[in-house]
Amino acid sequence: MNKTNRRDFLKQLGAGIVSIMTPTLIFSNSCTKSKVPSDKPNIIFIMADDMGYGDPGCYNPQSKTPTPNIDRLAAQGIRFTNAHSPGAVCVPTRYGLLTGRYPFRTDLRKHKTTSLIEPDRMTIGSILQKHGYKTGCIGKWHLGFENIDKIDYSKPMQGGPFDRGFDYFFGMHASLDIPPYYYIENDRCVEAPTETIEASYSEGVTPIQGAFWRKGKIAPGFKHDEVLPKFTEKVLSFIKNHHEDEAESPFFLYFALAAPHTPWLPTGEFKGKSKSGDYGDFVTQADNSVGQIMETLQQLGIADNTLLFFTSDNGPVWYEQDVKRYDHKSTHFLRGMKADVWEGGHRMPFIAKWPGKIKQNTTSQEIISFTDMLATFSVLMGDKLPENSGEDSYNILPALLGEDYDKPIREATVIENRAIIQGDWKLIFGSGKGGISGRYFKQQIDDLKLKGLKGELYNLKNDPSEKTNLYAERPEIVDRMTKIMDRYRREGRSAPKF
Repeated sequence: MNKTNRRDFLKQLGAGIVSIMTPTLIFSNSCTKSKVPSDKPNIIFIMADDMGYGDPGCYNPQSKTPTPNIDRLAAQGIRFTNAHSPGAVCVPTRYGLLTGRYPFRTDLRKHKTTSLIEPDRMTIGSILQKHGYKTGCIGKWHLGFENIDKIDYSKPMQGGPFDRGFDYFFGMHASLDIPPYYYIENDRCVEAPTETIEASYSEGVTPIQGAFWRKGKIAPGFKHDEVLPKFTEKVLSFIKNHHEDEAESPFFLYFALAAPHTPWLPTGEFKGKSKSGDYGDFVTQADNSVGQIMETLQQLGIADNTLLFFTSDNGPVWYEQDVKRYDHKSTHFLRGMKADVWEGGHRMPFIAKWPGKIKQNTTSQEIISFTDMLATFSVLMGDKLPENSGEDSYNILPALLGEDYDKPIREATVIENRAIIQGDWKLIFGSGKGGISGRYFKQQIDDLKLKGLKGELYNLKNDPSEKTNLYAERPEIVDRMTKIMDRYRREGRSAPKF
């Protein structure tokens, strides 16, 4: 059975399963009940790249980066204040989101040479594909392809989105500052990177900020400043084409923006729109892409049956010097930045809208992780995850739908292999500092070396900015949370089985 026939078969099978399943109550893997609508919504998951918790105005009223569309989305849905990416940088976050599995359970280095997601592993794309959804992935992949270090651009690129649960893909292999620079459509290179481009830097900022990209190969027609508009155009086309050709079936779209990750390249109409330089202008341009999606859904008359998410993959590259220059704190009151496992590196804006199902202008303090999307989508389909999938995925529908439940959805939440959160407490194994914050400026004082400590412990309820390390004062909390982490490592999963 070839790829096309296999996908048609799976879709027909999924549609048949859906037609005979009419449950009104199902149980999630967190033992909470959720009322599942009989009709399946379209689902769009938008993930910005390196946008901070304090950039959207709905999270930070003092933000210097205008985000009217993200703010409108929050007013029309639910805003989570304690949502976490499973990693503080690009690759682990994407792996956790797509697989429902903590990224420390795999060798993340593999993405440089091969596909990081195993061929038989379920993803948020394949679970929805199984149930008749047309699935699309547009934007930044960054999870590898088979033999990507020895790629033949004239042949199909295997192991990417097209082979991991998505019927359509248009995007890039990695970030916009990592060569080679070229587009991929489905499993084919659109135009081979046959030319060379020199590295780009901006004055007045660190070498990894501004209009930064690395030297490398580039396709003749590839222009860095055209990527965000092109991705947005492809997203709108995917939605419109599906509505015209396959309106009787639902669609799922994973839109992984390459912005506001470097290079910060706002186009003309967005330059000067913010009060935080090119970074802020680029945030505003990304917000405009969100607005175009919302407007398109409204124009097509499908907004009411679309579950729309917005979040970011990890924190920004935003130093104290940037805060002083622009009077804008991209992480708001949170400590740290991209690559740190302090909250600024992984606590993310997370918004969901579903008219008639999710109450408007609501807020949730429930602790959730991006890994929870797989279990949530599975429950939404009235399905159960196979035993060897979604090992760290919990159903968050009760929190999304504002249902009553008597205990936290997650037992604990892990960030990479470096930190664990449970209730008010957060334990960091070693230092919270990552590989970026101290590279060009001394961003934070590392008190571990000063005090001879093995880790950091914070009460996030009393100290959300992580200023007071209680590691030495509360050894019983350290011991309890260390044992939980050890159990997760030993058992290979953290979420209860379905």
